[in-house]
Amino acid sequence: MNSADSAVRGALLQLTSPQMLAALVSVLCAAVVAYTVARPLAARRLRTAPDLPLPAHGLDHALEGMVILAPILAALATLFAAHLVIGALGTSTQPVDTAARLVTALLLVRLGVFILGLLLGPGSWVRTRGARITIILWVTAAVALLGWLDDIEAGLNHIALVPGKFSLWALLKGMVVVTAFVVVASLIARAIERHVMHLDQLAVSTRVGVSKFTYFLLVGLGVLLGVNAAGVDVTTLNVLTGAIGIGLGFGLQAVASNFVSGFVLLMDKSIKPGDVISFTTLGGASAGNFGWVQELRGRYVVVRDRDGVDTLVPNQNLITSSFINWSYSDQRVRLKLPVMVSYEDDPEVALKLLLDATENHPRILHDPPPVSRLISFEDNGMRLEIRFWIADPVNGVNNVRSDVNRAIWRIFRAHGVKIPVPQQETRVLDLRTARPYPGAALPGAAAGSDNAAD
Repeated sequence: MNSADSAVRGALLQLTSPQMLAALVSVLCAAVVAYTVARPLAARRLRTAPDLPLPAHGLDHALEGMVILAPILAALATLFAAHLVIGALGTSTQPVDTAARLVTALLLVRLGVFILGLLLGPGSWVRTRGARITIILWVTAAVALLGWLDDIEAGLNHIALVPGKFSLWALLKGMVVVTAFVVVASLIARAIERHVMHLDQLAVSTRVGVSKFTYFLLVGLGVLLGVNAAGVDVTTLNVLTGAIGIGLGFGLQAVASNFVSGFVLLMDKSIKPGDVISFTTLGGASAGNFGWVQELRGRYVVVRDRDGVDTLVPNQNLITSSFINWSYSDQRVRLKLPVMVSYEDDPEVALKLLLDATENHPRILHDPPPVSRLISFEDNGMRLEIRFWIADPVNGVNNVRSDVNRAIWRIFRAHGVKIPVPQQETRVLDLRTARPYPGAALPGAAAGSDNAAD
């Protein structure tokens, strides 16, 4: 008890020493100054965020960085002023210097995370979670600066995940090193992707394929190099890798198939961003429902329909199922519209009127010209068909069908051509006055014969 009391008494004396009190006051002043600077800047960013787009120029990025780093710089300046004041009073400045080193580390970490977020793009996880990443990295740096890292390493090394070979410290170290290698590989891959996507000499599908292949290759290489740099003995992970292999073989078979199918689609150039496709295997889809290919992702293809709805189609479906690519080789497509006319009308006149209905439409091609055909003689009338070509199915097909059908209706009514509909005629006969068919007996006659038999 005496040793414990003396330890507590020594800690209290150290905390209440003049240099520690001066350091605590300095840190509190720095925190107040940082909060005073950060609050109006944060309020201004919230007011301007809905109205202004994301920064796109170097000056905009520099101003955004200054807004983020200004509170930390203000706190660091406050600690520097406190160092000068405490030094002038003849008190030890070591606690204040330690606090200044920690704030400097925070400044460098926040600057590095901000620059990394700019390099990865506005939608990257580093940009959206910059504050959390900064806190994690700064706490790690603070532990190292305070000299606690060796004690933590020694404690974690005693926690063995694989006895004698693999400890908790090795796992955490490996995760950090692998993450660093993966981030660097992602930066290189994104730089290559931006360069390749600006090469107009290559087809869009080729550019997307090269970008995706480069990204997965570099990230995979970064993982392998990170594991090697972390000093992890791969032979100790045989059980883990075996379990992962079994999982890939059973549970992740569809995922692996979609990834491979995505590369096949990119290499054979059967589909590319901007193509107009329609599916014949999806519920409710037919040749009349179209979608524009927006993106080719590793596992799926993003297709946007005319209603603005994005459908995520697995790559495997595009390999194993049939679909129509309206812009694969030639964008010209032929449309057929059937129509029935009455037997009372002249089919030659009706065929000419069908051609007149397509004459003035701006999207119907004149080469090859529209043609009209008498297809068959049906129960209710003659089945005719108008056939014509369009060169821009990306602008829709059903709207052209609708325009031509409306024109046919107007021109048929103007010239008295009738479009028959199926009709059924019901006739009510009076059995007392109706003439029976030959060989048929009237109801009364049947009854009379029965009476005669009696």
